Amino acid sequence: MRRLLALAALIGSAPVHASESGADVNFHLVDHPVGWLALLLFVLAYVVVVLEERLNIAKSKPVVLAAALIWGLIAWKTGGAGGAQEARHAFEAMFLEYAEIFFFLVVAMTYVTAMGERGVFEALRTQLTRRNFGYRSLFWITGLLAFFLSPMLDNLTTALVMSAVILAVGAGNKRFTTLALINLVVAANAGGAWSAFGDITTLMVWQANKVQFFDFFQIFLPSLVNWLVPAVAMSLALPQGHPEAVGGSRPIKPGGISICLTFALTIVVTVLGRQWLGMPAAYGMLTGLALLNLLATRIDHRQRHYALAQGLEPQSYSIFRIIANAEWDTLLFFYGVFACVGGLAALGYLELASQHLYGSLGFTIANSLMGMLSAIVDNIPIMFAVLKMNPPMDHGQWLLVTLTAGVGGSLLSVGSAAGVALMGASRGQYTFMKHLRWSWAIALGYVASIGLHMWMNTHLFGAS
Repeated sequence: MRRLLALAALIGSAPVHASESGADVNFHLVDHPVGWLALLLFVLAYVVVVLEERLNIAKSKPVVLAAALIWGLIAWKTGGAGGAQEARHAFEAMFLEYAEIFFFLVVAMTYVTAMGERGVFEALRTQLTRRNFGYRSLFWITGLLAFFLSPMLDNLTTALVMSAVILAVGAGNKRFTTLALINLVVAANAGGAWSAFGDITTLMVWQANKVQFFDFFQIFLPSLVNWLVPAVAMSLALPQGHPEAVGGSRPIKPGGISICLTFALTIVVTVLGRQWLGMPAAYGMLTGLALLNLLATRIDHRQRHYALAQGLEPQSYSIFRIIANAEWDTLLFFYGVFACVGGLAALGYLELASQHLYGSLGFTIANSLMGMLSAIVDNIPIMFAVLKMNPPMDHGQWLLVTLTAGVGGSLLSVGSAAGVALMGASRGQYTFMKHLRWSWAIALGYVASIGLHMWMNTHLFGAS
């Protein structure tokens, strides 16, 4: 669960404000040994992440260490003539952005875990197997649900929710589970690209007034094609047969439906808080956590009362216990990546890359490459860099970079919040190398989506 879990796409105002202060600092050290060393540290950290399975090292460790070293180098090099203050402000701006995302993710993860503990996903699994769906049908059902849930829930939340269903339904068949999880990542990212609330990058573009709310729907079909092309290819490799039916009924535990409804209310509060009050998404999510805690008190009371009536030992129900079981390795991994990229931005690398891309290659090629780069670096800082450079692009090009930044992360498992989240949640059934085997099909969908957008929305492109 890396960049923003659940509704991460709703995080809005804070990154913009941050970019207007400390995040705007550029120390112009790309030609200095400190800059070279920082870039080397980032590359080495990512190599260790890629080799996580072979080295048996948690993915958060190398990136958090690299982040500490990079910012330490920046602070050391800029320590004179007030430079230390600028480095501190740049770090604080980056950390504030992450802090809001962190609490957003924690709340989303807590809701998903709480629903799982109450048997919501197990009940859904039972319903799916009872209907005798085969592996092929389940592959398409889960992908379709992810594509249409992501614009509302955000690609990360959608991935977390649907992955729990896939892991439950596909238990015992690793081939189906792996393909379904790859399909889920692509579908969730593609679905989030055509909605202002589907991903953080779309929200950033919307708030910068580069694309209006309803204009995002103009890339609906390109986003759909981005998912369908690799999905068709992967469906040919699906195993035959049906998952083993679950015997008997699996009722949802008391409070499960209430948790689902409270989660829906939390989403509404988050959206309304952003739209009407101008508050960041973390405000709405933490409000939802307060509501969940109140509901947990009621569940705990009923659970204790029932146990005593049955002569059983009471078992307490606590949301804090659920939070303690969160995927902390993934949360710290997200911090490490965010801090590393923030450090490289402060050194001047992202601005340099943007200048060379848009200045030399033209808007279409540059925006296409930006999407591919987001699979390696992360789409949020990439979009930050594009908005910061503010190239004189027409409406069609802003929609193009919105599309590519949204779906480009699907090319690699570490390129999107959904992919990183699933690497932590799948217990080895979805990994970097397993995803990489299907990157060729995902790349075909990526190219097809760009081509369709250029053809469908020709009228949106100017002479530039």
